[in-house]
Amino acid sequence: MSFKKKCLLVFCSIPMLGFAQKPIIQTKYTADPAPMVHNDTVFLYTSHDEDDATGFKMKDWLLYTSTDMVNWTDHGIVASLNDFSWVKHDNGAWAIQCIERNGKFYIYAPMHGQGIGVLVSDSPYGPFKDPLGKRLIEDNHIWNDIDPTPLIDDDGQAYLYWGNPDVYYVKLNEDMISTSGEVVKEPTKPRNYQEGPWVYKRKGHYYMSYASTCCPEGIGYAMSNSPAGPWEYKGMVVQASEKTRGNHPGIIDYKGKSYVFGHSYDLIKRETATFYERRSVDMDEIIYNPDGTIQALSYWSVDGPKPVGTINPFKRVEAETMAWSEGVKSDAINEKGVFVTKIDNDDYIDIQSVNFDKEPKSFQVSASSILGGKIEIHLDTKEGELLGVCVIKSTGDLNTWKEFNAKVKKVKGLHNLFFVFKGNEKSMFNLDWWLFE
Repeated sequence: MSFKKKCLLVFCSIPMLGFAQKPIIQTKYTADPAPMVHNDTVFLYTSHDEDDATGFKMKDWLLYTSTDMVNWTDHGIVASLNDFSWVKHDNGAWAIQCIERNGKFYIYAPMHGQGIGVLVSDSPYGPFKDPLGKRLIEDNHIWNDIDPTPLIDDDGQAYLYWGNPDVYYVKLNEDMISTSGEVVKEPTKPRNYQEGPWVYKRKGHYYMSYASTCCPEGIGYAMSNSPAGPWEYKGMVVQASEKTRGNHPGIIDYKGKSYVFGHSYDLIKRETATFYERRSVDMDEIIYNPDGTIQALSYWSVDGPKPVGTINPFKRVEAETMAWSEGVKSDAINEKGVFVTKIDNDDYIDIQSVNFDKEPKSFQVSASSILGGKIEIHLDTKEGELLGVCVIKSTGDLNTWKEFNAKVKKVKGLHNLFFVFKGNEKSMFNLDWWLFE
């Protein structure tokens, strides 16, 4: 996350353009991506800019998952400021990171101006609880304590890094909720370091990536032979350009490829040239050189990475699983969990890499509706071959869910699916899940 006012000025000086970049989440505004690989799944924890945010308005943290790096499933709010009894305000839920140790999952969370806390759960999906009832880090620079990033080294020693404008670190005990020794202010802060450190180890090298330069702000990185430094600046992972504002990196390896996550304002720029703090998470594949250095990206690509998995359409797929969408939003209720809502005429959802290993006969969907509408099922593009049309009738109210069916044409092989919504009203219906039979 970046709170440099200079970034606002640079942003406002750029005219609104026809931006083609595609942030990976469109149903909410997300920032500060923190990916974690667990059990062959990528868990993406993010901060959350409210839809009406002008400045930073951040109350909770969200979770998304993927097994193919193109379709992301929305799991809603995973934690919030309300989980910390000692936090005295309802804004400031900045960049978090989650890590697993001994079968438990730990989220390190900064509350801007109130320090860094920790939450723990038996599941990466939560629920997460505060085991301490107080700050984890006690020091005299509490306003600098943002963007925590944990590392567990090969010898089992854990560390926590954080900070703006300086880098701090402390050793974590094996319980991951207490510290050992003093907080260290890193004397070799990498060149162009701003904030948002992301520390990890790969093939014997220690890496610290971070929001770099300002403004504009890209993603830089440094390397070391020790978790305690010194850190040598190596270059940029994502170059700073006129398109970038604040940033926050997250870097992982998954299914034989490497990925960098960050955020941009590309989604809000589609709507207005006025500056608002409403960011959107981006992601792209990166390549390491033989010496461990990283080949820089000029910016987030238009198409993004290629899929490394497929969607099985004959098994229930949550409607909030998508690669891209236009117009729709997501919401959640206790009884149903997350669902897709705010569906207007001509909105659509794109699901990529859908594997029809056999020919379907029908389509089934769970929906709730007052006035009803239609789902056109198109193949490969929004205007592609029409496989079928599913009519959604009124269920009486939006809290009553029913299943609707439609016959479909024969199709086989690997395709993208587009659900294009048609009707005469706004907020025509809500969707929970779908499948082919």
